[in-house]
Amino acid sequence: MRSIREPRPDYFATSSYAFDWAFGGQTVPMRFWRRPLHAMTDAFATAGFRLSVISEPLPDPDARELFPDAFRDLATKPCFLFFVLEVPR
Repeated sequence: MRSIREPRPDYFATSSYAFDWAFGGQTVPMRFWRRPLHAMTDAFATAGFRLSVISEPLPDPDARELFPDAFRDLATKPCFLFFVLEVPR
């Protein structure tokens, strides 16, 4: 299985990559985009949105039992970044 590419060669560069992810007996095409934080927030503002929340959730503690070999990386490196956007009235 091919996974998320690390290390990221240039944080400020915008890039993407794709691969087929085998999961649950099925293969699914995946595409990932990498953009610096300012590029994301600039794009939201240009599109007319207001950013109300940025969240970087930690894994559920029960994930330690499910993924013992990967939990340290999941708990100490950014994995997900969620944005909550609003349309100004």
